[in-house]
Amino acid sequence: MDHVLQNRRFAEDSRTNALLDNAEAVRSIAAAVEGTLGPKGLDTMLVSESGEVIVTNDGVTILEKMAIDHPAARMVAQIARAQQEEVGDGTTTATLLAATLVEEGAKQVARGVPVAKVIAGIRRGVQHALEAMQQLAHPIWDMKDDWLQGIAYTAGREQEDVTDLVMEAALMVGREKLLEKDFRLAEAVTAHPRVNSGVFSGLLVQGERLNLQVSNTKEIPRVLVLGGDLIPEPVETQSEAGFRKLEENRELLVSTIEKLAESVVDIIFVEGEVDPIAEDVLSTADLLVVSNMSKEDINRVAEHTGARVLKRTTLVKPIEELQEYFGMAELVEYEERLGCARIISGAGKPFATILVSASTEEVVKERERIAKDAAAAVQAAVRGGFLPGGGAAELALAREVEKHRDLVQGMEAFGVSAVAEALHRPMSQVVANAGFNPLEKVEEVKALQWKRQSSSLGVDCDRGVISDMVDMGVVDPLPVKYHALQAAGEVSTAILRIHTVVSMKRNDAI
Repeated sequence: MDHVLQNRRFAEDSRTNALLDNAEAVRSIAAAVEGTLGPKGLDTMLVSESGEVIVTNDGVTILEKMAIDHPAARMVAQIARAQQEEVGDGTTTATLLAATLVEEGAKQVARGVPVAKVIAGIRRGVQHALEAMQQLAHPIWDMKDDWLQGIAYTAGREQEDVTDLVMEAALMVGREKLLEKDFRLAEAVTAHPRVNSGVFSGLLVQGERLNLQVSNTKEIPRVLVLGGDLIPEPVETQSEAGFRKLEENRELLVSTIEKLAESVVDIIFVEGEVDPIAEDVLSTADLLVVSNMSKEDINRVAEHTGARVLKRTTLVKPIEELQEYFGMAELVEYEERLGCARIISGAGKPFATILVSASTEEVVKERERIAKDAAAAVQAAVRGGFLPGGGAAELALAREVEKHRDLVQGMEAFGVSAVAEALHRPMSQVVANAGFNPLEKVEEVKALQWKRQSSSLGVDCDRGVISDMVDMGVVDPLPVKYHALQAAGEVSTAILRIHTVVSMKRNDAI
C-alpha cells in the first residue's frame, strides 16, 4: 500500500512540475510582448547572431523572430500567427490572455482543483464571454463613420498619415469589397524607402520586366494574363523524334505569339518563365511582358482588369475568341526601382494600393507593419463592428463572467474565475505601460463601470483619469477581440491538459 501511495504522489508531483514548467515558459513569452501594449507601449529590439536588428512593437513580429525553445511557449507563439492570419491585429492581446489563463489555471490546480474541472470551467467562461462580447458590439454601416477613423488611428499607433492612407484606401475599395471573405485590405500595403506615400486605385504587383527596349508605360492597355510558363510544350523523350517534336512545339509557340502580336493586346502578365524566342517576338511587336509573378498576383491582376487567367494551350484559339478573355486598365506602368508593375483603374473589381515610405529599410518595415495592422483593423470593424478599447470591454466582460460564475455549481467555477482574471489583464497592462498603478486604476474603473452600468469606461493613459473610451475614440474591432479570446481559450486548455513532457527519439534511432 505504501508503494502504491508513493507512486501516486510521484505521478502527481510529475504532473504538477510539468504544469508549473509550462506555465513559467508561457509567462516568459508574455513578458516579451507585454511592454508593447497600449498607446504608451514601447518597442522591442530583436538582434540576430549576424547582427541584423529589428525594432518593433508588433507582437507577431517579436514572437516570430525571437528564439523559442520550450514546446508550450511555442504553442502560445502560434496564437499570434493564427491571430495575424485571421484578423491581422490583436496578437499581443491574444498572447497575454492565453498566458494569464494558463497561469490562473495552474494556480487552481496547485490548490487541489482537478485539472479537468479547471479546463471545463475555462471553456464555459470563455464561451459566456464571447456571447456577451457580441451583445456589446456596435455595428458600422457607413464607410465614412468616424469610428472607422478612430479604429485606424488606434491600430496605426496614432500615426495620422498612416490613418489617412488606410481610410482613403478603404473608401476606394468600398464596403462590398471589404466584406469579401478572401479579400485582405492589409495586402494592399506596400512599403519602400524610395517611394512617396500615397494611395492609388489599382494594384502594385511584383514581376520581372523582360523586354527592356519596350516602353514601360501603356495607356488604356488591353491585358492578357497567363498562368504557368510561356514556353514550348515539353517533350519527355530525348530521341531524334523527340527533338523534332520539340522544334514543332517551338514553331507552334512562335506562330501563336505572332498571332497575339497582331491582336490588340498591349501587355502580357505571365506567372512563370518566358521562352527567349517568344520574348524576341513580343519585343518586336512592342508588347510589354512581366513574368515570374506569384500565382496570387496573377489572380489579382485578372480580377482587377477583368481578364481571365489563360493557359498556354488556350492561346491556339482564334484571336476573336481570345479577345473575350482580355482585360483593360486605365494605365499600366512598370517601375524599375521597385521591380513592380503599377496597374491603375482596372476594368474589373476595385482594388486600392497603399504606399508607405520612410527614411531607412528598418523603419520602412515597421511602418509597413503598422499600416497593415491599421488596414486589417478597419476591415475587421466593417465586418463585425467595434467595442470600447483600452481594455474597457474586457473589464466589463470580466464582470459578466463573474456573475456567471455564481451560477456554476461545483469546481468548474474555479475555471470560470480564471477567465475573469484573464479579462483584467489587457487594461492592467495598458495602465502599467502608461506608468500608473494597475491594481489601483483597474479596481477604480471596475467599481465605476458597475456603478454607472457602463462597458466603455477606462483609463486615459495621458492623464491617468477615468474616461469613456468610446467618447475618446478609443475603440477596437469586435473580430479582433473575439478571435483573441477564442484562440487564447483553446491554446490555454490545450496546455493545461499536458500531463508530462517526453522527448521523442531521433529519427535515425534504432
